[in-house]
Amino acid sequence: MTEIHVQSPGLFTTVQDLGREGFGPIGVSPSGAADPTSLRIGNRLVGNPDGAAALEMTLLGGTFLFPQGAIIALAGSDFGATLDDSAIPPHQTIEIHPGQTLRLGPTRSGARCYLCVHGGISVELFLGSASTHVLSGLGGFDGRPLRKGDVLVVGPAPQPFHTRALASHATDLLAQRKTFRITPGPQVEKFSEPSRQLFYESTFSIAEESDRLGLRLTGPAIHANSHREMITEGVSLGAIQITPEGQPIILFVDQQTTGGYPKIANVITADLPSLGQLRPRDQVRFEPVNWDAARQLLIEQKRLLNSADLIIG
Repeated sequence: MTEIHVQSPGLFTTVQDLGREGFGPIGVSPSGAADPTSLRIGNRLVGNPDGAAALEMTLLGGTFLFPQGAIIALAGSDFGATLDDSAIPPHQTIEIHPGQTLRLGPTRSGARCYLCVHGGISVELFLGSASTHVLSGLGGFDGRPLRKGDVLVVGPAPQPFHTRALASHATDLLAQRKTFRITPGPQVEKFSEPSRQLFYESTFSIAEESDRLGLRLTGPAIHANSHREMITEGVSLGAIQITPEGQPIILFVDQQTTGGYPKIANVITADLPSLGQLRPRDQVRFEPVNWDAARQLLIEQKRLLNSADLIIG
């Protein structure tokens, strides 16, 4: 049995896969990787299915001992990883020998790095998913972020290992956006044309209070025409709610499944992975697109992600 011993967990490290879709009607959010594109790439590098469970590290990585060795890949942001004090690159397979220690430091680029292991992280599934939802204490490793002393078990290898690397032309898939394409929200008509234009033309900062539930933005106040409370309704991933104070919140992977604030817009599906790489104080803008453009951007993203030459080896 292959194990990973957590010597230091980092700032906020959880077990995540591609989430548990379809349970919103019973109040369970999808959770899953904040940057699913990076998770998919990391898993492909080590020969796992796209949705295999991995470790998602946020802003500051952890230190992990591999008593039996392992085959790993790091995907997403660069956390300055070292293996027994020798630097190792992201986005390629790395063979860890028995007894070696992997260390990751503070991020050098975006917000999240994924540690994918050949065989995946083995935890008990909740509603068919290994993803951790910390607020409810469900899924993942005991429903919580990792702690020093935790021991993780690696699942059986799905196929023989061979060296792989991410093709150079795949950088477009991992490019970190700061201008997010949006489509109109269901309550966009509750905002006057000047308020909408202010929203489209302004720059917002990611607030320190942001987390996997929602990205809180600070900037010019965007006010609705009416301050009357809405009837609570279902909300979608990437919906941009406007609080009574006029500040936007982008609902994220651990979101509540209903909400009562008006939604001025929704981040398009193709741009959702980039939300997962935003750090506090990053500045973002929004660009309206129509439904056809949003659909075409998603088709193109899927084409790149599924291209036969995405992974070399």
